[in-house]
Amino acid sequence: MEIYEGQIVIVAGGGAGIGAAAATLLASRGAMVVVSDVVLANAEKVAAEINGSGGKAVARELNVADQTGVSNFINMVAKDFGRLDAIVNSAGIVGPTNTPLEKITAADIEKVLAINLLGAIWLTQSALPIMKAAKYGRIVHVASIAGKEGNPGMTPYVLSKSAMIGFVKAVAKEVATEGITINAIAPAVIKTPMNANTSEETLKYMISRIPMGRLGEAEEVAEMISFAASSACSFTTGFCFDTSGGRATY
Repeated sequence: MEIYEGQIVIVAGGGAGIGAAAATLLASRGAMVVVSDVVLANAEKVAAEINGSGGKAVARELNVADQTGVSNFINMVAKDFGRLDAIVNSAGIVGPTNTPLEKITAADIEKVLAINLLGAIWLTQSALPIMKAAKYGRIVHVASIAGKEGNPGMTPYVLSKSAMIGFVKAVAKEVATEGITINAIAPAVIKTPMNANTSEETLKYMISRIPMGRLGEAEEVAEMISFAASSACSFTTGFCFDTSGGRATY
């Protein structure tokens, strides 16, 4: 039996990059995947590819920054499918890069935090009552190695991911006896559309910090996500798994 057989898994930000790779991998391992994205067409494309290759997926539109919308979405999935086993949250934006702090605006910070940090909080908040009732749940948030080590010129992004890691550590302890694990993944720079607009200077800096000397692949991160979102991840919670090519080893 596949490790995810019969499970319902939401992948937020599943329309591209790490989220799409995770959705595809989890479906191949038996999950019914709810591919959600702020751009519905992207989610539909990924879901169609999964279904076309023999997997099971549906596409849904989701803006993780909308607290009420997230709550309604989570409750609807649980109602439609009768259960909710795991959430993988890969929704996020980079925000300004190669930009000194003096040029960062309040709007820059608020926009990045609304999606990267508050989105993670709203997804978790909405899922916990359902998972507590089932005495089972897995939540995995995609953070970043920038949240551990910092990248210059990316203050809003670094701030959001560092705070996300702290949030995961705190809330995981709240529900540690409820059969629910909550973990983060900290990739180094990954070859995804999200980095298409990252300045060449910033990309060069990030790659120079990776001992393996290359970009990571979305599929490599998906493998780590697959473990953290599965029933096998039963005694690890509040942790931040690195997929950083050796950049961080702590």
